[in-house]
Amino acid sequence: PPGGRLIQHGDLVVAYERHDSMKAVVVDSKKGQLQNRHGTFSHRDWVGKPFGSKVFGRDGRGFMHLLAPTPELWTQVLKHRTQILYAGDISLICFNLELCPGRTVLESGTGSGSLTTSLSRAVGPNGAVNTFEFHEERAQVAAEEFKRNGMKNISVTHRNIEENGFPENLHGKADAIFLDLPRPWKVVPSAASCLITDACFCSFSPCIEQVQRTCEALVEHNFKDIKTVER
Repeated sequence: PPGGRLIQHGDLVVAYERHDSMKAVVVDSKKGQLQNRHGTFSHRDWVGKPFGSKVFGRDGRGFMHLLAPTPELWTQVLKHRTQILYAGDISLICFNLELCPGRTVLESGTGSGSLTTSLSRAVGPNGAVNTFEFHEERAQVAAEEFKRNGMKNISVTHRNIEENGFPENLHGKADAIFLDLPRPWKVVPSAASCLITDACFCSFSPCIEQVQRTCEALVEHNFKDIKTVER
């Protein structure tokens, strides 16, 4: 139900028509308009309304809802700069990484930021997500989107983790690490240095050869309770 934070100029909202039709919109109270099959909607009419509000078109023909960009909704509306993970895989990853408020998680392979937003919510405002992306433009765009979505616990860094590993200042600081990289086995030594005792490591790979080489590297660096999940 509506309530809580009010929509302001410059906010990002999800204009929700139905479960299979929604769009991310940055509110422009001066001249912004959204047109769809339900009519014409002026951004000026949205300002001051709480997230979750039902709004009607200027001609009164139809309506839609203005929703906050939760991780689940953001996954549905974000621009795909890379292939992304969806809710089923994301929930499995967060569960197996044993994430909870206050924890520190490292991610390499920010991509479009679909998983990163869920990591941010899982660790809460007192936790931290340090995410790394080798593609400079993708890193910059992701950082801007996280800031616009109000995710203050995410730090985005342009860095090739496969070649350079995680920064030394993160050694012994991570409660969990997630990798979505072509050669994750190359990062295992650096990950081992960053993880605290009894921490969790997860790698997402589409090919069994990648999985095998990563598991071999994990065994070599004394990781325990190694398992694979096929979806």
